Amino acid sequence: MSWLSGWWQDEVVGGYKGPLLLSFTAFVVTFLTTRTITRLIRAGRGPFHNISSGGVHMHHSTPGVVLLITGGFTAVGAPPMSAWTYLAGLLIGVGASLVLDEFAMIFRLQDVYWSQEGQLSVNMVTLAAACVGLAVAGVSPVDDLPRDVTAVRTAVVAVLLVNFVLVAITALKGKYPTALLGLFIGPVAWVGAVRLARPTSPWARWRYSPKRKARAERRAAAFDDRWAPIRRHWDDFIGGTPTSTDPPQQQAG
Repeated sequence: MSWLSGWWQDEVVGGYKGPLLLSFTAFVVTFLTTRTITRLIRAGRGPFHNISSGGVHMHHSTPGVVLLITGGFTAVGAPPMSAWTYLAGLLIGVGASLVLDEFAMIFRLQDVYWSQEGQLSVNMVTLAAACVGLAVAGVSPVDDLPRDVTAVRTAVVAVLLVNFVLVAITALKGKYPTALLGLFIGPVAWVGAVRLARPTSPWARWRYSPKRKARAERRAAAFDDRWAPIRRHWDDFIGGTPTSTDPPQQQAG
């Protein structure tokens, strides 16, 4: 366990990432707790129930916004690495989890929590957790550099600028999760930037000829056929199976 002790000393203690680690832990625990409770409410099991008053349903993104704002202002005004900083990290982790768990509802301005569209919330939470987890683990697009080594610092800054350009290209190609991860793991963005764009992306609309766009559509269809079922099973496992909107089939006889 020496590697764990070394990571704790170098990244958490030496890197002043205690509040970030607390925020990440609160984020994950809050999401798992929230999804467990909502699935129990949906199944009609346990002591939990929806909170409504005067015909208005209280969504958990509402207290999430309050906690997120409170945590943000607390972090801005808190002394570095004080108890207030840790409190801010806790509030931000809990608040961000509650808000992102209903991201699809906020994005669509409809109650799509248990629909297929609502699985967007699970995707956002997964991406956010992955990025914050990478930052906690020490994977960062910007590292501390020796102040007296100008050539090294210049080279690293140049590489970072190139990486950010490739991240932007990847995003323009419609590969948003790849672009987000590419901020932390450079080669991910490099691969995404050179591959074909999604056919509905701005890059495809601006730069692709009809022939190349048709090729992009075939590539996207093959990719979705291969990976969409795996992604759907993951979303259903984490967030719960969406409610079917298909009408019930009448049985013969």
